[in-house]
Amino acid sequence: MEDLRDPLDFGRFVDELVAAALPESPRKPGYVKCTYLWIVEGDVVLGSLAIRHELNDFGLNEGGHIGYSVRPSARRRGHASKALNDALPVARELGISRVLVTCDEDNAGSRATIEKNSGLYEDSRNGKRRYWINTH
Repeated sequence: MEDLRDPLDFGRFVDELVAAALPESPRKPGYVKCTYLWIVEGDVVLGSLAIRHELNDFGLNEGGHIGYSVRPSARRRGHASKALNDALPVARELGISRVLVTCDEDNAGSRATIEKNSGLYEDSRNGKRRYWINTH
């Protein structure tokens, strides 16, 4: 793993994230176009969020369109909920009218985050709860 504290390594890492959203970028098998966003408070990075532009089989059954992560020291303060809410217009701009968001069956915090953002539970598959949210 690169040392992301090194400015050059961090720059390359960010370049890879930006390229992941471009149609012409090469992808590993099973990967789809993806827009990455930071979750920040002031100048402190608290986490990240990924918007997958389309769903493949894995995305439809387990991964969803949007995934997010907040560092442990910043959890339970509404950051994930706000980030998910802020990501919905971005998803709409990408042409996604309805996003699938998933969480582990036993992740009460993520479940609350999704439901707070109008997530409608559809079903559970492979230990993942699946919710749909309209982006408009």
